[in-house]
Amino acid sequence: MWEKIRVVFTIPELRQKILLTLALLAIYRIGYLIPLPIIDQAKMTAFFERAAGGGLGQLIQQAMLFSASSLSQATIFGLGIMPYISASIIFQLLASVWKPLEELQKEGESGRKKINEYTRYATVVLCVGQSWFYVNWLVGAGLVRESLLDVNDHLSFGWQFTAVMTMTAGTTFLMWLGEQIDEYGIGNGISLLIMAGILARMPHAGWELIEPMVKQGGLELGSGGGKLGVENLLVLAVLFVLVIAGVVFITQGQRRIPTQSAKHVRGRRVYGGTRQYLPLRVNQAGVMPIIFASSLLLFPQVLFNWLAQMWPNVGWLVSFAQTFHRGEASYVYNALYIALIYFFCYFWTAITFNPKDMADNLKNYGSFIPGYRPGRRTADYLEKVMLRITYVGAGFLAVVAITPTIISGWMGVSYSVSSFYGGTGLLIAVSVAFDLVQKIDSHLVMRNYKGLLERG
Repeated sequence: MWEKIRVVFTIPELRQKILLTLALLAIYRIGYLIPLPIIDQAKMTAFFERAAGGGLGQLIQQAMLFSASSLSQATIFGLGIMPYISASIIFQLLASVWKPLEELQKEGESGRKKINEYTRYATVVLCVGQSWFYVNWLVGAGLVRESLLDVNDHLSFGWQFTAVMTMTAGTTFLMWLGEQIDEYGIGNGISLLIMAGILARMPHAGWELIEPMVKQGGLELGSGGGKLGVENLLVLAVLFVLVIAGVVFITQGQRRIPTQSAKHVRGRRVYGGTRQYLPLRVNQAGVMPIIFASSLLLFPQVLFNWLAQMWPNVGWLVSFAQTFHRGEASYVYNALYIALIYFFCYFWTAITFNPKDMADNLKNYGSFIPGYRPGRRTADYLEKVMLRITYVGAGFLAVVAITPTIISGWMGVSYSVSSFYGGTGLLIAVSVAFDLVQKIDSHLVMRNYKGLLERG
């Protein structure tokens, strides 16, 4: 492996792409730490430490996880690339129901560029709206410097406009960084920004895990009294490896459908007749079902927590607030979580996977699935197969989604530590890592080297 890594950096073009990508990611991490000038950092830190275990804190942590944002610190990159992701999802959904966008999507490279242009414009509009609401919420929560407020505790329009434009420019700059990585670097730029934000949390989570042991004088056998022992750390390490192995196995899992190309006789030669495979991914929906399901469940949690705080004597409000609280003993929450994951798996697969178009493409290229006539019969067969493997993929996503909650309750570790054992963050990190390795392998194979994952 070390020899293969050495080979990677001996190729000038590939080395330049990797170094440029690392430099752009470093720029992102620097801007991630620069706060807005209107924020009182002491008040901001104290506020989010108090709200860490509540519904609002979990909502913000969830948004920060898959958007490379810094909502808990209100930095210039505070919104991250969340507006760009939202705009991309909106246009992807519109393309499946709105005829002009669907036709534009079928035009190839020119249509894709036009849709990307519309996505950028929508991103700026979403940035302005989200940052304006976010800044007003900061003012209402009392997290702004008192010297900038007037006698009515209002922030002037000039400072509000400055903060909104700063956050909008920060998100636009991140979008530009992602495009530069796509064009001149290696890997998918937006995905790498999200992965960098996820991996940057690992040192803090690791220190949070071992800090009690360090304060108590080192590692000991046996657990109890709210501390972990050596055997607990070994179990956590083994579980981490097993969970990642399972995620890799299912992420790369495919259902290969055999296809046969028609034979063509030209002169004395016979062309075609080769046997190939049509790969269908087991996890066709990716991480989107977990993102949608967890985000949807956080809103009733925040709502009922807020209502329970306003009317603490109303028993059913307190009961509902506890029901929607994420935890090992919250069976209703976990059951709803799994049900929503299954629903969004089928929903997202129905949007992104079109068996009719796939059957038409096979027919146009002169290929067919043995035993099924081209056209409608092939489309029905592909849809039936996708329904079955989506059920398996949804079950896998459900297991990965509730694994952090189970580990957190079983081992007694915080959710910030157990979140690396499953959920959205782990799926994104594994998917982006595989994509990055495949891009590097393509450069190596072009120069007659073995890929990183190939055996010597």
